[in-house]
Amino acid sequence: MCGIFAILGSAEDPHMLRAKALSASKTIRHRGPDWNGIHVQTVGGCTDILCHERLAIVDPNSGKQPLYNSDRTFAVCANGEIYNHMELRKLLDPKIVASFRTQSDCEVLSHLYEKFGPEMVHKLDGVFAFVVLDKNGNVFAARDPMGVCPAYIGYGSDGSVWISSEMKAIAEHCCRFDIFLPGHSFTTSRTESGKMKRWYEPVWWNEKYLPTKKLDLDMLREKFESAVEKRLMADVPFGVLLSGGLDSSLVAAICQRKHTQQSKPDALTFSKLHSFSVGLPNSPDLQAARKVAAYLGTAHHEFTFEIEEGIDALSDVIYYLETYDVTTIRAATPMYFLSRKIKAMGVKMVLSGEGADELFGGYLYFHKAPNAEEFHKECVRKMKALHQYDVLRANKATAAWGLEVRVPFLDKDFMELAMTMDATDKMINKADGRIEKWAVRKAFSFAEPSYLPDEILWRQKEQFSDGVGYGWIDGLKDHAEKVVTQKMLDHASYCFPQNTPNTKEAYFYRSMFARHFPQQSSLETVPSGPSIACSTPAAIAWDASWKNNADASGRAVMGVHVQEKAFDDAKRAAERSARRRSRSSRRR
Repeated sequence: MCGIFAILGSAEDPHMLRAKALSASKTIRHRGPDWNGIHVQTVGGCTDILCHERLAIVDPNSGKQPLYNSDRTFAVCANGEIYNHMELRKLLDPKIVASFRTQSDCEVLSHLYEKFGPEMVHKLDGVFAFVVLDKNGNVFAARDPMGVCPAYIGYGSDGSVWISSEMKAIAEHCCRFDIFLPGHSFTTSRTESGKMKRWYEPVWWNEKYLPTKKLDLDMLREKFESAVEKRLMADVPFGVLLSGGLDSSLVAAICQRKHTQQSKPDALTFSKLHSFSVGLPNSPDLQAARKVAAYLGTAHHEFTFEIEEGIDALSDVIYYLETYDVTTIRAATPMYFLSRKIKAMGVKMVLSGEGADELFGGYLYFHKAPNAEEFHKECVRKMKALHQYDVLRANKATAAWGLEVRVPFLDKDFMELAMTMDATDKMINKADGRIEKWAVRKAFSFAEPSYLPDEILWRQKEQFSDGVGYGWIDGLKDHAEKVVTQKMLDHASYCFPQNTPNTKEAYFYRSMFARHFPQQSSLETVPSGPSIACSTPAAIAWDASWKNNADASGRAVMGVHVQEKAFDDAKRAAERSARRRSRSSRRR
């Protein structure tokens, strides 16, 4: 992922504004340490500036931004990956395509906008946050469907509009700023005020919609394989994050197959797929990841950290994450450490498993969903909030070290399939041995050769902050107990009257956030509300015992682990299937 920064329609002196823009853009240089570029124009007495901090993944030699159309009447500054960029070139005049200056996947954006206008965003398959600026000062900006690429929008006192990948670049310069919402576009000009519009609105976005499509296991598997394969688009070394849980292990398994098929004898790529895991010494994730890596044959690297190291890094983690959400910070700190190690090895892109739990109701609290309707509604609520939680964590914890993360579970086509599936086929049913994400497990359970060993394919959910070692969360709570007094917590409503922290750990994080981001607008970009094991506030009503036990850790949901039964059932089912295939083969 790169970093983008824009000042649009400013009345400030152009020379002073340029210096201000370069300084602000530098605050997000961690996102794009490879190169930077700037475009400045003054039209009608107002100045527009586009800045770009580049992380070179596709066409590292010539993909410098901002990028332009053929006659340079449109400039574009983009963060993201357009996976179908080669297909999109076919929509353009061959003469225009012949004039392309790079092989960058983002160069197509300005040409698409020139031909199709704002409707061009519907043609994109990928993740993105971009700004298109024409020579007259007209602006079109957009963000991808689920907000995989972060973006913020702010407003200056001179009537200017500011857009940035992270709020730290605009926080001190804008009267007010907010999240540039996922699936939205923004237009403005010299004569019209800015307008925000939702462009991504699938049928499942309406919480009243109840899906009825029956489960198609083959299609589920094929769509996900395709989602992973398209995310292998890279001209630099890449790898996979591997926790040993279902989601990351499936991504790694498909990556390994595709990587073996597509390996290029190129000095910039690894001949063998590399996998990476992190945790406290002997944590559950490290142990499971070793088994997966050995089974798949990846070049595996595991890194450990000590609790004290994690606590020392918290202030930096919060600065890069731009949140005070407890669960996000707990999970991001190990990921932050891991990303630094990965980047030091020369890897610039990794694939990860975020999004599966939201699509398929994978969190442990989904065991208590009262019916299919409520199960589906909670999935929708979780999907809508992803950009403030797991997607934010994955992107910003890795981008802190100039590492790009790609998340195939949030592929647009795959999401459409998963979110229009009858929720009955997603629900957990202990009597039938159905644990969370049963549909995904089942879709990959009988493939030959097998993707994963059964003990991994049917390993039950561990939240990342738990899986890296249960001592991590306990250590955080113990430290907060030492540094936050009861009197401080009693006075929390005076210090933090909005979104008041109700635990010492939350108070500790909130205090650090306030030092980095004291603005009221910064506070309002962070979600709030009670949660049980990562639930939305609405789901707490599913179980009366949760009302006074709203802990974000998965351990707060007791009595739902059915790991042993699920694994035994899966193993017996696999053996029965093997016997049936054997009998069928003999008959032929």
